[in-house]
Amino acid sequence: MDPTHIIEALAGVVPGSPLATALAARAQIMGLSQASHDAVLVPRDPGGLSHGERAALAARMAREHGDATLAAHYHGLLRTAGETPVLALLADPQTPAQGGGFDPRLAALIRHADLLTRAPRDATRGDIEALKAAGVAEADIVRLAELAAFVNYQVRVIAGLRLLKGL
Repeated sequence: MDPTHIIEALAGVVPGSPLATALAARAQIMGLSQASHDAVLVPRDPGGLSHGERAALAARMAREHGDATLAAHYHGLLRTAGETPVLALLADPQTPAQGGGFDPRLAALIRHADLLTRAPRDATRGDIEALKAAGVAEADIVRLAELAAFVNYQVRVIAGLRLLKGL
C-alpha cells in the first residue's frame, strides 16, 4: 500500500480507474487527509496518548463501524507501536471499558472513544469531567477527540469511495 494514499488504498481505488482520476484532481484533499492521519496517529510528540493507545483506539473505532480493512490497517500500526495484551483488548470493541481489567484512565478513554464513535451528539461536559477525574490531561482529551473525529471521517470517506468504485 502506498503510504501516501492510505484512504485510496483501503477503499480499493484502482490506479488509472475513473475514480482514481477524479481523486487525482482532488489530490490536495487526499494529501491533507494523509497529513491528518499522520498527525493524529503517529505524531512526533504523542503527549500522554501513546502511539500504541492511539492505534488500539483507532482499531476499536474501525471495528465498531464494521470496517475490517481499516481495522487491519490500525492493527498494523499497533504492532509497529508495540502491541501488548492490554492494548489488544483495548482494540476490541467487544471488550467493555468496565470489567475489561483496565486501569481507570484506560477505562475512561475507552468509554469516551466508544461514545464519540457510537453517539457523538450525546457527549456532554460531564463526560469530559469523567476523563479528567480518571487522570486524563486536557491536552490528551483534545488528542482523543481529534483521533475519534479523524477515524470517523476516514470511515465515511472510505465507505463513500467504495460505493463510487462500484458505479
